Amino acid sequence: MKPLPAAALLLALAAPALAPLARAQAPSSAPPGAEEGFRVVNRTGQEATTLNAVRSGRPDWGNNLLPRPLAAEAGYRLRPNPQAGCRFDLRLVLADGREAVSRNRDICAEREIALDAATVAAAARPGPVPTPPEAIPRPGVRASTGTGFLVAGERVLTNRHVVDNCNRVLVRGPDGRNHAATPPARTDATLDLALLTVPGLAGPVLAFRQGPPVRRGEGVVAYGYPLTGLLSSDAKLTRGEINGLAGLRDNQDQFQISAPVQPGNSGGPLLDMQGNVVGVVVSKLNAQAVAGRTGDIAQNINFAVKGERAAAFLRAAGVSPTAATSGGTDRSTADVGEIAGRSTVFIRCEG
Repeated sequence: MKPLPAAALLLALAAPALAPLARAQAPSSAPPGAEEGFRVVNRTGQEATTLNAVRSGRPDWGNNLLPRPLAAEAGYRLRPNPQAGCRFDLRLVLADGREAVSRNRDICAEREIALDAATVAAAARPGPVPTPPEAIPRPGVRASTGTGFLVAGERVLTNRHVVDNCNRVLVRGPDGRNHAATPPARTDATLDLALLTVPGLAGPVLAFRQGPPVRRGEGVVAYGYPLTGLLSSDAKLTRGEINGLAGLRDNQDQFQISAPVQPGNSGGPLLDMQGNVVGVVVSKLNAQAVAGRTGDIAQNINFAVKGERAAAFLRAAGVSPTAATSGGTDRSTADVGEIAGRSTVFIRCEG
């Protein structure tokens, strides 16, 4: 029998707004280098009134560590609890209310960490922020939905098929505010990736795993917005494993994964158990097409673009992705979900 083309066997995971369903041992001592502490340097250009340093993935910022304001170009040395490990999230609150944030920093390897202008988010404003008219969803307009995540300031990575042939693209940030993406998107048809520019969208970026190499059987978490209009509108998290180091018909740009995904998950991050990106969810096997071909129903066979390929795409587009090494004790699935939730966005494509 003539094999079906690969495209017929895959089901893209962008979905219409109302898509039908058919469619470890505790360490005995501190990590090497942790006891010596590290120094945070204020290179934002203005005085900072607050410094927070918490273990990466913690949902709150804890207490202000500064005994007095920290001048521009000044530094402050911290010696964290040796049992806190090496990975920390850092924040400076500036005199004008803005925040400089840097996450998942390895304080055992980096003895001096500078927070500069590139880490400063938009100024905080009291009260609700009005949504600009161009970022308001229009009722009665043909729409499909997908997922994306922040890879740099005002830059979102997603799948090409999520935003292909859209008249306009709306992005809802982790804070619930809507933003309109500015065309054109930078795309790669082979990888099925797209890079969006979204003015006004702020938040932490997700780090891409740069080592060690991904292995079969590693736990992963998929995070996104499946089946919007049918399920609840909040983000969904699923846990699974890396099943294969290649995709459909030996596609070396993809992983095969068992984390369940549905229409609407397209473009969402696939994270390892340290909270670092190892892939971008892209498609699932079309069980109906496979059943028609083989007489058997394929179960839970899904695919993600490899993180290293996505990072190379970003570099070619002029974006330097944040990189991190995954090591140490795995986080809980809930903790990984909290990391993803700070940076993952809902995407609405209007035709």
